[in-house]
Amino acid sequence: MAKICKICEKKSAMGRQYKKLISKYNPTPKERKYPNLQWVTIPSDVTKDSYKEFAGKRIMACAKCIKALAKEK
Repeated sequence: MAKICKICEKKSAMGRQYKKLISKYNPTPKERKYPNLQWVTIPSDVTKDSYKEFAGKRIMACAKCIKALAKEK
């Protein structure tokens, strides 16, 4: 299953962290960062257009979209 938010289509991204050692930067390997996806059931009486497509369904959504959905009510 793809790790992509169904609503905003947020997906994984490559990230890097640099560690400062005295006067030089220590190269560290790349790391893949994943979005905070959670299962959520979208209510059937939703009014926002971006959520109407998923009304009454259980989908994987990122925490940001879940928070926005809660504010709509």
